[in-house]
Amino acid sequence: MSKDVEYGLFADFGSTFTKVVLLDLDTLTVVGRTQRPSTVETDITLALRAAMEDIRQILGGQVEYRYNLATSSAAGGLKMAAIGLVPELTAEAAKRAALGAGAKITGVYAYQLTRKELEEIEGGGLDLVLLAGGTDGGEQETIISNAEKLARLGGLRAPIIVAGNRTASDQVSAVLASGGKEHVITDNVMPEIEILEVDKVRDIIRDLFIKRIIEAKGLKNAEEFIDEILMPTPTAVIAAAKLLAEGADGEEGLGELAILDIGGATTDIHSVAKGDPTEPGLVKKGLPEPYVKRTVEGDLGMRYNASTIVKVAGEAFFRESIDSLGLDLHRAVSRFARNPESLPESEADEGLDLALARAATRVAMDRHAGRIETTYGPNGPVYIQYGKDLRGLKTVIGAGGPLIFGPAPDVILRETLFSDANPFSLRPRNPTFYLDGKYILYAVGLLSEKEPVKALKLGKKYLKRLNSS
Repeated sequence: MSKDVEYGLFADFGSTFTKVVLLDLDTLTVVGRTQRPSTVETDITLALRAAMEDIRQILGGQVEYRYNLATSSAAGGLKMAAIGLVPELTAEAAKRAALGAGAKITGVYAYQLTRKELEEIEGGGLDLVLLAGGTDGGEQETIISNAEKLARLGGLRAPIIVAGNRTASDQVSAVLASGGKEHVITDNVMPEIEILEVDKVRDIIRDLFIKRIIEAKGLKNAEEFIDEILMPTPTAVIAAAKLLAEGADGEEGLGELAILDIGGATTDIHSVAKGDPTEPGLVKKGLPEPYVKRTVEGDLGMRYNASTIVKVAGEAFFRESIDSLGLDLHRAVSRFARNPESLPESEADEGLDLALARAATRVAMDRHAGRIETTYGPNGPVYIQYGKDLRGLKTVIGAGGPLIFGPAPDVILRETLFSDANPFSLRPRNPTFYLDGKYILYAVGLLSEKEPVKALKLGKKYLKRLNSS
């Protein structure tokens, strides 16, 4: 064990597993990796202590770490509600701001909040509330009314970020203060119709996560072992995606890309791409798409929502995929849902897992990518693009257990591709497939905060290229 080696230790406190990766920062080598079942319900440091002991055994002793950093999605991640005025405008803008900051959206609300919606918010165990509504100088009544209703919720302890009509900000602040609600006033997420301004909101969400949420979730105890818990885990993956796409300080990136992350509870897709039309004649409509976009599909989790995947993708797909395996489809997916930590135990289980992953991927990418719709005007058909055109995307990266540990990641990733059978879904045509085989994207995102060039080189080094799509 050389005393001259500089090591970095990067941890991720997940709801299911606490993961730790040890890096040699000089050679940018993964020295070791371990994971232990998370101990969120008792003492979160128990799993961390066990993982740190694994690392000490790998090293053959104790060393000093140059960086000792962590992310967290433990205890359900950063749970937020987004409130706006119109569903497809300010409510959607609030949702996008929260997702882009790594939050888990538990509810999106529009117009004036109803009693039922207020009960959901009060009983939702939220970490943050994002209150938007109205363009600057526009409608004020709704955001003020919603602030009054939130102020009266005695069980709501979460801080409230106000990012709506700035003309109403002073009154909203006074109302929330009168109800004893911790709140922050920031710039409107939609100052003008179809103009998004989400950067300041994202910064505030991250700041509140670090200052308040870590302590609320019991993660403060981990500071004995970890120097900093910098961000929610999805934020780290977003940072890694942007770095890998754009490059840093002369070190070339991979170009526009998407990351598919399949988990037991959700299937997430991140894309770093402008998404402009790739052919003439398309007219873009709808809210402008963020260059760095994240979608979280809570109904496409491989375990918790296995039966929903079957319903959404259609039983015909599964009959075709697993007919030869001799499985009772509904009984099998129900067993997965009852035991969300279960792993495939047989060839039939592996076949069902593969079918679930393929279906989740296909549906998630359809939702993430843009689409073309046809309308008719005086001069004939008009082709309208909603969302991002990802047909020219260069790279798709796979992450998550079914891809990393499964037998056929390339088969799953092919479900992200453009299909002539569904030509109006603007999915990638011919990207190169990679795999986050060492499960280190979160570490790449963390290291990018300190040394972006090293982080980029590390990420590129450990992306495993798969067979051509």
